[in-house]
Amino acid sequence: MALESTGGVQSLRRAFDLLEKLADAGGEAGLSELAAASGLPLPTIHRLIRTLVTLGYVRQNSNRRYALGSRLIRLGESASRQFGTWARPFLAELVEVVEETANLAVLDGDEVVYVAQVPSRHSMRMFTEVGRRVLPHGTGVGKAILAQLPRAEARALLARTGLPAVTPNTITDVGELLAALDRIAERGYALDEGEQELGVRCIAVPLPGAPARAAVSVSGPEGRLTEEAVHRIVPEMVAVARRLSDRATLA
Repeated sequence: MALESTGGVQSLRRAFDLLEKLADAGGEAGLSELAAASGLPLPTIHRLIRTLVTLGYVRQNSNRRYALGSRLIRLGESASRQFGTWARPFLAELVEVVEETANLAVLDGDEVVYVAQVPSRHSMRMFTEVGRRVLPHGTGVGKAILAQLPRAEARALLARTGLPAVTPNTITDVGELLAALDRIAERGYALDEGEQELGVRCIAVPLPGAPARAAVSVSGPEGRLTEEAVHRIVPEMVAVARRLSDRATLA
C-alpha cells in the first residue's frame, strides 16, 4: 500500500489513465475534457501531458488539442504480435474441431486489426492477412466487439468512421446497426452475412474480461456455415474465447 501512495507510482497510474481517456475520446481531446473524464485537477493533467508529449506518447495538434502520439504505434504493434503468437495454439484447436478458418482480432483505435489466424484444411477456405485493418461495422469480429461497448461509446466510434458499404449486405444505417448490437449482446455472438465479402459467413464471439477489446471468429463459405453449423460451432467458440481471455488476463 505504501508503494501505491508514492508520487512516482501514482503519477505513472495517472499518466496511463490519461492515455486511456484519450483513446476513449477517439484519440484526441482538450485539457478540460481530460479533466472532466479523469477527475484530476487541470495543473496535474497539464504536467502529465507535457511529460507524455516530451516522450512522444502524446502530441499537441495545431488546434491545441492533444492526441495519441506515434511512439504508441510501436508498442501497440509489438503487443499485437505477441498476442497473436500465443493465441495461435488456441485457434488451431478450434480449427481442429470446427474445420473452418479461425481468426483473432482486436480493436485498435477506431479500427479492427487481425492479429492471428489459423486456416482450415479445406481447399476452399477463407484467408485474412494478419495485420489487416478494417472498420468494425461490416465484420463479425467488429460487431462482436462493438456490442460489448457502452452504446454511447459505440455510437461515437461509428460517427467518426461512418458506415461505408463494402458489399450490398453491409449495414449502413446507424439505428439498424445499434439494434443489431443489442441482439448480439443478448445472444453472445455476431454474424457477418456476406457484409465484408459476398458468399462468406463469419461467426464471432468477444473475449469476456480480456484486457484488450478482442474477438475470435470462424469464417467460411455460406454453404458450409449453415444455420445448423452455426449453432454447433458457437459453444466451441465461446469455450475458446474464455480460455483466450483467461490467458490474456494472466499474461
